[in-house]
Amino acid sequence: MKRTPFYEKHLEWGGKMVEFAGFSMPIQYGKGVLEECRRVRNTVGVFDVSHMGEIEIRGGDTLDFVNSVTTNDASQLEIFQTQYSCLCYPDGGIVDDLLVYRFPDRILLVVNASNIEKDYQWLLQNQRGDVEIVNQSDAVGQLAIQGPRAEEVMQEVVECDLSKIGFYWSAEAKLLGIPVLISRTGYTGEDGFEVYCTPEEAPRVWDGILEAGKKWEIDPVALAARDTLRLEMNYCLYGNDIDQKTTPLEAGLGWITKLSKGDFIGREVLLKQKEEGVRRRLVGFEMLEKGIPRHHYEIRRNGENIGEVTSGNYSPSCEKSLGLGYVKKPFDKEGTEIEILIRGKPLKAVVVKPPFYKQASHK
Repeated sequence: MKRTPFYEKHLEWGGKMVEFAGFSMPIQYGKGVLEECRRVRNTVGVFDVSHMGEIEIRGGDTLDFVNSVTTNDASQLEIFQTQYSCLCYPDGGIVDDLLVYRFPDRILLVVNASNIEKDYQWLLQNQRGDVEIVNQSDAVGQLAIQGPRAEEVMQEVVECDLSKIGFYWSAEAKLLGIPVLISRTGYTGEDGFEVYCTPEEAPRVWDGILEAGKKWEIDPVALAARDTLRLEMNYCLYGNDIDQKTTPLEAGLGWITKLSKGDFIGREVLLKQKEEGVRRRLVGFEMLEKGIPRHHYEIRRNGENIGEVTSGNYSPSCEKSLGLGYVKKPFDKEGTEIEILIRGKPLKAVVVKPPFYKQASHK
């Protein structure tokens, strides 16, 4: 298994290490998943996200190329602005969801850990024009600092005015004298930042941020809590809620699918799907009876199979069990009562409007 630059730090903090996307990563620390979730919702927590992939695109045709392979409109990005987007196959299935960063001299694609090599090869297969595609994933350490007190913590160590960095914008700055890229992004719904640095400087970055956050009771947060936090916000997880057999329109990602921008891979199929209407939709639901929905559990309506759970867990922020899943239309409407087949027993649930957690602090 590969190790991130923060591996020794995880051991120091008592992280329970597991294999994740080829990396040795902490699934939780000593205080447990529920406390880690509460820490992020109430003050601030720190995640090692160095397992994510970073692919740089350079050259005279960079913008046109990125626009041809992603669903969102990269041409609308200003310098140092970021957008959420997807890579699609010609049949509209999702290769990956990702972040697109625009800089003066390049575009940076931040992709999911489990898809790094697949995404890199997909980009190379579709390369056109004057572009150079470089997989920089092993040369980058990355931390996510998330929570309502994130700006206060980071302002203690970063040498720039963080209040001027808007949501989904970034800046080059120094953190305790260390050159870093800092962006106001994250996947928890809370205000926060993601910091990119070299692997060599990563331990100093970790120590500096954890020291600065002591007055706000900062704690490291691991994979299990990260998954719960993103579920509470109805954020998709690749491999569960989206994959090569789902389209952005089915997944409720029409807002990052700009069919009017011009040609891109998958556009014709997605255009047809929009015109004809999708036959199923990804929905969020809350359990009305006691039980935890899990991946692949059957979703029913009056005893009839109408879909399948893609993600589910108990939410400490909402104090109830939540889930995501694809259901046939018209059972995607808010307020529709459904049943989740849990251990052979159909338990009542209801389709709700996302996000589940509505008090998040992101700016």
